[in-house]
Amino acid sequence: MAALFIFTIGMQLRPILHKIAHWETWDWRIKYVPIVPIWVWNCFRARSWWFFTPSNPKLEFGGFEGMTKMSIYEHLPPATYPKTVGVKANIPFSELEQTVSETFQYPFAVKPDVGRMGFMFRIISSAAQLRLYHEAMLVNYVVQEFVTYPLEVSVFYYRFPNEAKGTITGFVRKEFLDVVGDGTSTLDELMTACPKLRFRLPEMRAKHADRLHFVLHNGERICMSNALNLSRGCSLKSLDEEIDARLVSVFDEISSYSDTLYYGRYDIKCASIEDLKAGRNFLILEYNGSGAEPHHVYGNGNTLFEACRILARHWNILYQISKEHRKRGVRYYRFNQGWKTMRNCRKYFHELKKIDANFPEF
Repeated sequence: MAALFIFTIGMQLRPILHKIAHWETWDWRIKYVPIVPIWVWNCFRARSWWFFTPSNPKLEFGGFEGMTKMSIYEHLPPATYPKTVGVKANIPFSELEQTVSETFQYPFAVKPDVGRMGFMFRIISSAAQLRLYHEAMLVNYVVQEFVTYPLEVSVFYYRFPNEAKGTITGFVRKEFLDVVGDGTSTLDELMTACPKLRFRLPEMRAKHADRLHFVLHNGERICMSNALNLSRGCSLKSLDEEIDARLVSVFDEISSYSDTLYYGRYDIKCASIEDLKAGRNFLILEYNGSGAEPHHVYGNGNTLFEACRILARHWNILYQISKEHRKRGVRYYRFNQGWKTMRNCRKYFHELKKIDANFPEF
């Protein structure tokens, strides 16, 4: 009995100990606690709680929260982003279907116009799926061509306002979270045995409820989430050794197109790293501004201390870029203006997360 008790306790403690030992799995609010003083110091130096808002001067809130995808695409060079159409949440489905049929072929991607953490990103393969998605969405969203390039990467780039050349601080490859069949186990059993899904089983079981009892063939893969987002379980692999002058030059050109994008992360699909360096066969899926997390803190085997040092350095760079723009006349958000923006975004994303939690993964 004693042995059984110890074994049971050990099994219950195992996921807790795993989470303690892997800081990457912690809630972002816990991970950032050690460097909160850096953020506060930057606010004090700027005499503004929203010291970051001038960083990307033509983006709402500096691109920290609340910017729409459609507004971001306006600042990117033509042909560097996928064909995209904005959709109002309350339009009749017949109108949506007509627009889609005139512009896209199945499959295509859908996602909220103001998004976060991959919530409600889906690949739509039929009119029935589109109807289900449209009826579930309470916010505006976009329909976007499905990009078939095989490689998805993130590039963190910044440039000071008085300089023509910028810097790439991080370059990572994204890999899907999936499970592989063994010919005997059900999807639910495979999910339970997968270390990366250990802390997300309720969510994944809800999203894949219709196929939990499927037995996967040996070697068969099922993708748990089409969103290649860190919060959705994707893996990040460092490509820092690929950063060179050619790659930086590509992003100097992109970021200078509308004199807008000075600090942030590009999420891109491309045919190959070589093609991206040559400025061909790539499409920008997302641009995240001053609120973007440098993904390379996760892709290089960093300790929590090393990750905090990288984040602190980026926040100081963000302060310097914002300070330079402030000298040029770009104002900080007023306190009430910024507080209202943050509060509205929190409410919005809370509702979006609830919708996503119970919506099937197509």
